[in-house]
Amino acid sequence: MAERSTAAVDVADNSGDEPLTAQADQSTADGVAKNRERETDSDEAQGSGGAESPGKASAPELHSGHKLARRYRLEDCVTRLDGFSSWRAVDEKLRRAVGVHVLPADHTRARSVLAAARSSALLGDPRFVQVLDAVEENDLVYVVHEWLPDATELTTLLASGPLEPHDAYQMVSQIASAMAAAHREGLAHLRLNPNAVLRTSTGQWRIRGLAVNAALRGVSSDTPQRTDTEAIGALLYAALTQRWPYENDAYGLSGLPKAVGLIAPDQVRAGVHRGLSELAMRALVNDGATASRHESACATPEDLVKAIGEMPRIRPPEPAFTAPPEYQRTTYQQGSYGRPSVHPGATQPVQTPPPPLQSRTGKALKWAVSALLIAALGLGSWQLADALMDQSNSDDKNQTQTTDGDDNSAAPKPVQQLKIQGSQEYVASGSAQAPEDVGNTYDGDSSTYWRTKQYTEGPTLAPYKPGVGIVYDLGSSHELSAASIGLRYAGDHTTVKLYATDSLNPSTGIGGMKEIGTAETSGTSLTVKASKTVKTQYVLLWITAVPNAPTDGYSGAGYKQAITDVKFTG
Repeated sequence: MAERSTAAVDVADNSGDEPLTAQADQSTADGVAKNRERETDSDEAQGSGGAESPGKASAPELHSGHKLARRYRLEDCVTRLDGFSSWRAVDEKLRRAVGVHVLPADHTRARSVLAAARSSALLGDPRFVQVLDAVEENDLVYVVHEWLPDATELTTLLASGPLEPHDAYQMVSQIASAMAAAHREGLAHLRLNPNAVLRTSTGQWRIRGLAVNAALRGVSSDTPQRTDTEAIGALLYAALTQRWPYENDAYGLSGLPKAVGLIAPDQVRAGVHRGLSELAMRALVNDGATASRHESACATPEDLVKAIGEMPRIRPPEPAFTAPPEYQRTTYQQGSYGRPSVHPGATQPVQTPPPPLQSRTGKALKWAVSALLIAALGLGSWQLADALMDQSNSDDKNQTQTTDGDDNSAAPKPVQQLKIQGSQEYVASGSAQAPEDVGNTYDGDSSTYWRTKQYTEGPTLAPYKPGVGIVYDLGSSHELSAASIGLRYAGDHTTVKLYATDSLNPSTGIGGMKEIGTAETSGTSLTVKASKTVKTQYVLLWITAVPNAPTDGYSGAGYKQAITDVKFTG
């Protein structure tokens, strides 16, 4: 595969206002960035220790397709700075995606990186992204680690808002216990930030870059336990408030107002869980200068684990459930017919039942009432039978007549073709496909098209890339009923999904969009019908599988697809 999502696992732990995958320069044809990317975070923003000066050795000139140890094929360069580069690669022996850090063997940090990687690999804790290999070969030092296809960075999660209390509690519990285990083995992270914390699809939290990320950038600390504890406090603070607990903006989060100082999360945002707010402050303020309402500071991850254990456990939110309406009985059924209503709190007096009709007059009265009831029942039965006979005659007459009019309410809505006002290629990860050709998909000319790149494996693009696609602007909000799509290549198979999104540059990933419909074909035309009514102005056409096609004018044989025409109907 030529590409793979870096949203789940960015191999180099890029810090700053936004991940370096979002800041990456334009790539050349072989996937190597033309210019080195600049790291934008500061030690003050992340609360980490100091850093030594970068090594003088230049980053090795590698390119997409280069193989290390005749096994690891480099695919996408994710980061290139400070004399090292980080890549998404493919382990051809085990046929899986991996991440690789590469630096020259004469780099000033090469020895420390190798030592950190080997120490991290010995830990073997599944709560950390595992180091798979650490090798010095042919004047290069490279570290190979896991690549998690189903994981999402905390940075991405916080882009849509703060975490729910239960999610924040699970995150800080798992991260603190993992770091406590690492420190017991003499390992520190020192670069623990929202880019280094991942949540898998099963809800488990993982930490990447243990010891290795700090070694790559020359970060050290005289108090590693305090540094990591304060970093966990900052992560919890950000998860509760969607703010970075320092004055500087970082990791896509706004910092605190200047000259205000560090204030508790429940003073920044309403509705923050009080216990978690105090826990974040105890982890952040490690010099004992906590507010009076807070207990003693937590100086180590072990202290933090103990403090979490003393908290009442935060349970997940109850699933939404609407109780059925209570069966309403009549007053007669409730046995209070003719009685005065009882006010809440009032004592209902016990009423003496009336004496039974025992006299001769009473018996006569009972016989009279019984006779009246029998007469009423007979009259009612006769009227009911007469009405049923009239209705039967009326139905017989109606059966001989034809209906001249139609029921307007049952008439289907007319199908209307929606005009496309604009479009833009959507890149979830890696490089773009052919952004200059997106207009060819709705220009009315079936000989022009927008194409994907050619891939070596398929039909499914994952795990190397989550998908490729185009966002279309319909001008205004419409109820979308279907989309017809013309394709250039037939074969097994093409899968297309439609999503409603918020703009040509969606503010959320695929997981935050609303799915409209999905379809699959082995031919050159495809219709995607909406599975539910969705009103939207912007529609993402998302391709997750492409067929194996032969060589043509612009690319060799491989898994690829091209879109010739797109039409939306509402």
